[in-house]
Amino acid sequence: MAYLKPPWFVRTLVNRIAMATGIGHSQTLTVTTRVSKQHQQIPVVVPEVDGVKYLVSTRGESEWVRNIRANPRVTLGKSSYLAAEVPVAQRAPVIAAYRPLAGKVVEGYFRDLPDDADHPVFALTPGE
Repeated sequence: MAYLKPPWFVRTLVNRIAMATGIGHSQTLTVTTRVSKQHQQIPVVVPEVDGVKYLVSTRGESEWVRNIRANPRVTLGKSSYLAAEVPVAQRAPVIAAYRPLAGKVVEGYFRDLPDDADHPVFALTPGE
């Protein structure tokens, strides 16, 4: 699966600002890393479709995607969830809801990775 690595500036500065301020509708996602079992925090935009919250990876198979596949227990803000990957054939409505919510910032990622299969999507179920 493809992956678009974010530039240093985005990883070190923009992501921190997004998590601190909620700019661009972002929320802080916390996942447990596969190897070190440490917490990884990522700013994400969370669309809601038919009452279900979703995570969408615009950059493809990122580290947070791999971490969720290894341990689907995540935290969004202060709420806990169980993440379940959505099959490729069911991703289109979620991605369609995500794109206008995230804005023009993500359009280049969808141009560079045009196939829905390149954008993992996870449904969030409230957890303990």
